Amino acid sequence: MVKPGDKVDLNAVDTGETCGWTKSKARTQIKRNLARIAELQEQLYVEKKRGLLIVLQAMDTGGKDGTIRTLGSAMNPAGTRVVAFKKPTAEEKAHGFLWRIRKHLPKAGEVVIFNRSHYEDVGIARVHGLVPEKELQGRYDEINEFEDALALPTQEVPEGTHVLKFFLHIGKAEQLERFRDRLDDPAKQWKLSEADFAERQHWDDYMEAYSLALSKCTTADAPWFVVPADNKWMRDLIVSQVVVDYLEGLRMKPPAPTVDVDKIRKKYFGDPPPAAKKAAVRRPFVRRPPSLRADFGLN
Repeated sequence: MVKPGDKVDLNAVDTGETCGWTKSKARTQIKRNLARIAELQEQLYVEKKRGLLIVLQAMDTGGKDGTIRTLGSAMNPAGTRVVAFKKPTAEEKAHGFLWRIRKHLPKAGEVVIFNRSHYEDVGIARVHGLVPEKELQGRYDEINEFEDALALPTQEVPEGTHVLKFFLHIGKAEQLERFRDRLDDPAKQWKLSEADFAERQHWDDYMEAYSLALSKCTTADAPWFVVPADNKWMRDLIVSQVVVDYLEGLRMKPPAPTVDVDKIRKKYFGDPPPAAKKAAVRRPFVRRPPSLRADFGLN
């Protein structure tokens, strides 16, 4: 987890890090995490007090779609939306860069996943010099103000919107291998373009641009997580674990019943009110190795 004040250097991150996990153990843990996410997302949905925004940012082939499929497999579609941000349209360019982002924020009880995001506007915009340096510096401040404001209560979202941001970090060599996989798979060839390969010559510039963005735009209310993503199973393990830990930390409660449940029980089932149960002590859902907690802030 990137903490406020940290200086990020993506080039110093081992994109193949596994923290001692094996693929087999990770897959078992991912399955457990997804089962728990299903429960927690249901609680978020029925509680309808807050929203959750998950931002996925990565280089091409970094695993945004795969991560969305993994998380989405555990979530009720009724309370989930995925928004993919492409090149801005003429209408979007006529407004501030956050205009199109604001249109897709979560409603109360909803999880929204961004496939790319407003960080394109300080990523590709910096690499290709699309805006002046002074404007870029202002965008970092705008982003921080925007994301911090999401945490504030509103009439529509009474307990605010929580933000989790993941940079799915793959190595340059791994990206080339994934491009080759697409080239060799007729079902995936449609994803390729010459521009994908041309952008590789700017790799170092992108690493610098995103290192700067992650350093400047991580806050207590909207933290960044740098996820080693060369191994897809490690990527899914970290992202799913962060989501589980974060949602469990909200300590959500179901809404109070709108009917007299004891009366309903007696009228339709003839049962007396049950004896008061002692509150169960919830055991931690899973124990993580210390290395995973220490390296990625999964406490």
